[in-house]
Amino acid sequence: MLKKLFPLFAYFKYWLKKEDSYSLQSPFVFNIYQGLKDYIKLTDSSFQEIEVYRRKLLDSDKEIEVLDLGAGSKKVNFKKRKVADITKFSTSSKKFGLLYQYFCQLTPARTVLELGTCMGITTRYLSQKTQGILFTFEGSLEIQNLAKVSSGYSNTQYVLGDISNTLPEILSKIETVDFALLDANHTYTGTIEYFELILEKVSEKSIIAIGDIHWSKEMEKAWHQIKNNLKVKLSMDFYECGIVFFDSTHQKSEYILDI
Repeated sequence: MLKKLFPLFAYFKYWLKKEDSYSLQSPFVFNIYQGLKDYIKLTDSSFQEIEVYRRKLLDSDKEIEVLDLGAGSKKVNFKKRKVADITKFSTSSKKFGLLYQYFCQLTPARTVLELGTCMGITTRYLSQKTQGILFTFEGSLEIQNLAKVSSGYSNTQYVLGDISNTLPEILSKIETVDFALLDANHTYTGTIEYFELILEKVSEKSIIAIGDIHWSKEMEKAWHQIKNNLKVKLSMDFYECGIVFFDSTHQKSEYILDI
């Protein structure tokens, strides 16, 4: 019960501390934050193809067998799960799909990583802003089969298997990771492991997003360790996710923001 209630307590603390654009002293952060709000507002009616796909999944009666290699789901933690339930409880909303898009496009976006394909909704959002190749990692075969796009997303490469094994293999072939979304495993150990592996490939123009940073005590612990890493110069906490920057021209700072 306490584990299920933890996000509520975490949200209350977040709500008490969150800032708005009027309180931001840094021109850089103000511009980034205002740009994000404008981006979500101006593109809210766009990407209907992706949202039609989401609606199709939400209306599905199909059941699939899911292989969990991390913390699993708090809502539907069964081996056999309805596609509709997975989509409802385990995928990012349109707003956060656009948020990830926005931060992705602030980077060169030549190499983009998504850890946790899930149903492929955020994959589609990221693919549309990827200038080179998007590697999306998934541990469950049946989920990956559903998430795959038959056409129109030729810049996306689907990677199946335990991310602890597949991520080092892909990273060995990559010079720089421009943008990465860590939205898999949801344990302290897994999240830190993936972050530290990707950290070896970041540049000052890179941005990393970490999903569900207040999902559990473990994830909060991972988020605190990540934002305090010496290479991280700026962090933004949006409750559902955290964003970190590596540009050394900025002083170490952290912000708690709402969208």
